[in-house]
Amino acid sequence: PSLCTPPLPGGWPPILDLPSFRGTPGSIWFGIKVILFPFVYIWVCAAFPRYRYDQPTRPGRKVFPPLSLARVVFVFGVLVAFDRLP
Repeated sequence: PSLCTPPLPGGWPPILDLPSFRGTPGSIWFGIKVILFPFVYIWVCAAFPRYRYDQPTRPGRKVFPPLSLARVVFVFGVLVAFDRLP
C-alpha cells in the first residue's frame, strides 16, 4: 500500500487543501492513506461479488433492444400525430 500512496492520492500532502488540514504533518497523512488503501480494497472486494462476463451484459441483450424498439415506435407515433415527418 505504501507504494500506491505517493503517485495516486498525492503523496504526503493532504487530499483536500483546507486550512485545518495544513497543520497535520505529512507523515500522518501518508499513514492515513496507507491504511485507507487496503481498507477500501478489502471493502470493495467483500461488498461486490465477482460477476461472470455474461451477467453485466445481460440487459444489453435482453432489456435494451425491446426498450429501444419501443422508443422508436413512440417517437414515430409522436411525429405522425404532430405531422412532423420529413
